[in-house]
Amino acid sequence: MTAVHPSRLLAGSAALTALLIPAAVLAEDGRPPSLNGRPTSVSAESVLLLDADGRALFEKNADEERAPASLVKLMTLYLANEDIERHKVDLDESVQVSHYAALTPKYRMGLRAGESVPLRVLLEGVAIASANDAATALAERLAGDENTFVERMNAKARELGLTGTRFTNAHGLPDANQRSTARDLAHLTMRLLADYPASRTMLGGQTFVYRGRVYTRHISLFNNPGGVQALKTGFTREAGYNLAVSAWRGGQQFVMIVLGARSRSRSFVDAKKLLRYAFIETGLEPPDEPAPRGSKRPGRTRRATGPQ
Repeated sequence: MTAVHPSRLLAGSAALTALLIPAAVLAEDGRPPSLNGRPTSVSAESVLLLDADGRALFEKNADEERAPASLVKLMTLYLANEDIERHKVDLDESVQVSHYAALTPKYRMGLRAGESVPLRVLLEGVAIASANDAATALAERLAGDENTFVERMNAKARELGLTGTRFTNAHGLPDANQRSTARDLAHLTMRLLADYPASRTMLGGQTFVYRGRVYTRHISLFNNPGGVQALKTGFTREAGYNLAVSAWRGGQQFVMIVLGARSRSRSFVDAKKLLRYAFIETGLEPPDEPAPRGSKRPGRTRRATGPQ
C-alpha cells in the first residue's frame, strides 16, 4: 500500500466536508439572493461554485447525476499524475499507440497505430485538445488496457468519496452508465489541482504542437479579467456543454462546474456571471452602484437628416 502524505489527507478531508455542507441562503430555484440587488441565475442544468475553503457559494442541482462528457478526462489526468509522481511512468518516455487507441472516435489528435508519442504530448492532448485517442493511449500505457484503467478510475472515485460518479471509459464519449455530479466533479477538480499542481499549468495551456500541427483552443474566459487559470470543457449531445473552471483572485481559489448548458457561449456566460458574483461575495470586488430609483437610461440621440 502506498503511503499518502498527511497534508493531502487533511486537505482532501476538509474539502469533502465543505462540499457536503449545503450552500447557505439559496433560493429553491438555485439562485443566490442577489447580485447588486438583482437576481442572479444561470441557464445550465447543474452548477456548483466553491470558494477557497470549499464552501458552496452557489449551487443548482449539484447532486443530479448527469453525463460528464470530457470532464471524465479530469480523472484520467489525476491517475496519470499519480503514476508520474510514483515514478511508474516518465513524462519524456515514448508511448506506442495501439490500433485500438488510434480508432477512438473524435475528437482526436489523429494518432496513428504503431507510432511512438511522448507521454507529455499525450497529456497535453488530453488537457488542451481534449483528444479522445490520446486519452485511450494514455489509459493503455498506465493500466495495460482501457477496461483495467476504468477499474482504476472507479476505485479512485470511491477513494475520493465521489459517490455519484461511475466511469465507463477514459475519454467521456457517450455511455448510459457513465455519470457524475457537479459536486463530485468540483471535488475531483480541487483534488487534482491540490495534489498535482503541475496540472494547473497544463489545464491552463492554450496551445501545443504535435506532428507539426499547432493545436489551439480559443476560450474567452482565459482573456477575461476573472483570474481563470485552469479549465476543461466537454460536450456531447446528451450532456450538453460542460465546463470545469478554476480561478485565482487575491490569493484565493474558486472552483466551478457547469453542466448541461445549451451552447458553448452560454456556458461561458454562466461562468463569467458566477465568478463576478463570487468576487463580490468574498469582498474581492466592490458591488456596482445601484441605479437611482426613477432614473432612466439616456435615449439614443437621433441625427437630423435632410432630404435624399
